[in-house]
Amino acid sequence: MKVSGFTFIKNAEMLGYPFIESIQSVLPIVDEFIIAVGKSEDNTLEIIKSIKNDKIRIIETQWNESMQDRGYVYAQQKMTAQFSCTGDWAFYLEGDEVLHEKDLDTIRNTMERHLDNPEVEALYFDYYHFYGKPDQVGIAGYKRAPRIIRNTIRNYSPDGLFFVVMDKNKKGRYPRAAHAGCHIYHYGHVRKVERNNEKIKQVGKYWGNKEPNTFSTYGNIDLGEIRPFTGVHPKIVQKWIDTEAELEFTQNPGYKITLKDKRHRIRFWLDEKLGWDISKKHYSEAKL
Repeated sequence: MKVSGFTFIKNAEMLGYPFIESIQSVLPIVDEFIIAVGKSEDNTLEIIKSIKNDKIRIIETQWNESMQDRGYVYAQQKMTAQFSCTGDWAFYLEGDEVLHEKDLDTIRNTMERHLDNPEVEALYFDYYHFYGKPDQVGIAGYKRAPRIIRNTIRNYSPDGLFFVVMDKNKKGRYPRAAHAGCHIYHYGHVRKVERNNEKIKQVGKYWGNKEPNTFSTYGNIDLGEIRPFTGVHPKIVQKWIDTEAELEFTQNPGYKITLKDKRHRIRFWLDEKLGWDISKKHYSEAKL
């Protein structure tokens, strides 16, 4: 079995992503790692080149600055890296996502177990979306997402988040997926506030936002979306947490609960009290 990892990145140093920790967390279980590195205004490319590992293959890219429709430039960059993968499986990990060292054997073994079962087209992960500070998670976003795709099926990415399988030339569907057996640790929303604000300024245009709203605090949120994190962070990201993450969180005292928040609370209650998960999924359960 051959496994390819892949990602895309741009201005990662400037925006405070744990991108080196992300790459290093997955290297032990892949046979190659493809990185589409967009032309950056910082040392992102040089930092990646400083990782001395023969598995890493860098593709230097120029982002299409005129592509400002719903973030599709992310999909273009993701596919640039994905379409260069040569493994049986292709493992997509974003620059603010990290694998836990305790889960590496589980992930590799799950890929081995399903390698010869065509019913399993992808593997999905549970998520810890850290929010505001590293000892709490937000639960309003996607609970699970497929990040490993079988590299022998026709598929593409209409955005950076998910995969679409093309059985027919003009009609796609989400992949049939099995559970990878563990979590991905997502740190994008515990970066320093000023780093997150800079990201919004830089990438808002790719969603057609000419004047994106500035970001001043993580506190503009319903506390009903927050849960304590009682687990242990991956060892490889601990130094980044100590130096680059926000460590204090306070809700904005003027925050008003919205109708959307109330709907989310109903969804949380159904999930936590009754076990009814009605969150959106970008996959269907494989029949095993």
